[in-house]
Amino acid sequence: MALSWRSWLANEGSKHLFLFFWLSLNVWFFGKTFLLYNQGLQYYYLHQMLGLGLCVSRASASVLNLNCCLVLLPMCRVLLAFLRGSQKVASKKTRRLLDKSKTFHVTCGVTICIFSVLHVAAHLVNALNFSENYSEEFLTLNAANYRGEFKCKLLTSLLVPGLTGVIMVLVLFLMCTASTYAIRVSNYDIFWYTHNLFFVFYMLLMLHVSGGVLKYQTNLEEHPPGCFNPNKTLRQNLTVPKAFEELFPDYTTEPFPEDLPVPEPFVQNSFMRICSEEPKFQSHFPETWFWISGPLCLYCVERLYRYIRSNKPVTITSVISHPSNVLEVRMVKDDFEARPGQYVILHCPRVSALESHPFTLTMCPTDTKATFGVHLKVVGDWTERFRDLLLLHSNQDTEILPIFQQRRYPK
Repeated sequence: MALSWRSWLANEGSKHLFLFFWLSLNVWFFGKTFLLYNQGLQYYYLHQMLGLGLCVSRASASVLNLNCCLVLLPMCRVLLAFLRGSQKVASKKTRRLLDKSKTFHVTCGVTICIFSVLHVAAHLVNALNFSENYSEEFLTLNAANYRGEFKCKLLTSLLVPGLTGVIMVLVLFLMCTASTYAIRVSNYDIFWYTHNLFFVFYMLLMLHVSGGVLKYQTNLEEHPPGCFNPNKTLRQNLTVPKAFEELFPDYTTEPFPEDLPVPEPFVQNSFMRICSEEPKFQSHFPETWFWISGPLCLYCVERLYRYIRSNKPVTITSVISHPSNVLEVRMVKDDFEARPGQYVILHCPRVSALESHPFTLTMCPTDTKATFGVHLKVVGDWTERFRDLLLLHSNQDTEILPIFQQRRYPK
């Protein structure tokens, strides 16, 4: 029992430890942002207007920023291959952890879908509260034009955040549904083309936060939240002649007197901080670009590097059709070095302009023979078209012996 526990810890412990760290990071970001918008003095008036919807929308947005940053890193395959083969990463546990990059990518994607639903629901509640709790005292804080404004009209009036939010939900829905196992197996093209919409999703995400709908208070010293402004109250209720204006001087903010030993209950309850000016509100500077610009640039640089490297020609020397719809493709490429257990990414423009697939090397080049090869199972539309392109008669029966063909193949 102790040996099996030690074996499980050695093989799977690092993966679960990393998962626990990632989960803790999500909980910490959500809780920290939730408390900030729930108890922060700069969001006092905004929280009075929106309530719990404000806290949930901003807390879910922080989790989305984190996972939109991390979801691209497992797709940097050249970087992961370099780290895995580098002498700096000598630990077998670390290498096994890098092998789980696809699982982590899927985990981040599912998290993005879940918190996107929560984020959208919270903003629908915010739209309702903006309409119902329209403030005539703080006009700059309102997103609605008047009390009781129609909710759908309010969402469409916020052109940048509203329109980009709707399009992002549609793009995310397409990416999520096309990522299911049934669609990937039956029609991989749908999965591939919809998944590349993430470029559109990221561009819209950076535009989405530039609307500046939610505002925070900037002058907390001059106007503590909930303070009493006597100048405004008197001027609203009384018409004071100019001769008596000196009787109502401007009040300044003063804390509760510290020289009182134990304030009397009536003194403590009746005391109120005095504010000297009206609250001033300002929109947040967008921070989403700070999260996603680094991973997005890294991924784009890697895609460019892979495109340049893939321009070197690869010659198919032979194709062997094995039983059970298995193809063995043997190829030659100049200056190609590989070790057993590595994989190559096959891209055939005559099959698909953008689609490519990884396959493990089953035959590696040596010092005396430059040929390398892969075995692939014909299970989807891409492999079917690839087989039809390589084999002269793709519908032949190969249940007993493999069939060897050698001719001029496409690049």
